Amino acid sequence: MSGLASPAVTLVLGGARSGKSAFAERLVEASGFAKVYIATGRAFDPEMEARIEDHRARRGSGWRTVEAPLGLGAAIAAEARASRVVLVDCLTLWLTNLMLEGRDVPGEGAALVATLQRVAGPVVLVSNEVGLGIVPDNVMARDFRDHAGRLHQQIAAAAAQVFFVAAGLPLKMKG
Repeated sequence: MSGLASPAVTLVLGGARSGKSAFAERLVEASGFAKVYIATGRAFDPEMEARIEDHRARRGSGWRTVEAPLGLGAAIAAEARASRVVLVDCLTLWLTNLMLEGRDVPGEGAALVATLQRVAGPVVLVSNEVGLGIVPDNVMARDFRDHAGRLHQQIAAAAAQVFFVAAGLPLKMKG
């Protein structure tokens, strides 16, 4: 599982509670590089606070955490080095933050992809695959699903490796 090269981008997709974050963390741990965790989530309520704390506890020590709910490309550019690996968790929370702030989602996504194409070290990105269910019943949810699908396609095209995780089992889709 130590197939991280420098520089290279890996995308890890999966559903909620699929095991995608834990898989991505194991992938980073196996690399032997120093570890940077870029967190995009915001704790708007006690349930989200508990999720964030669960992720912190599972990672344990040895990770440096950078919070980047909006400035993801800049955070990746600042942290990526040949001697360390950056783990971003997760793109769909970042996308939610962009939408809530009224940002230009396609523009921000294109800028992120451009950053990923010139990173100085390995980056692993985690995201929720939301396009496998029923069509949402409201415009915002459909927009979110569509933005996520387009972003995933762009990042997968730029990535050296893509994994899909279901029931804790990774399926290598690219690389």
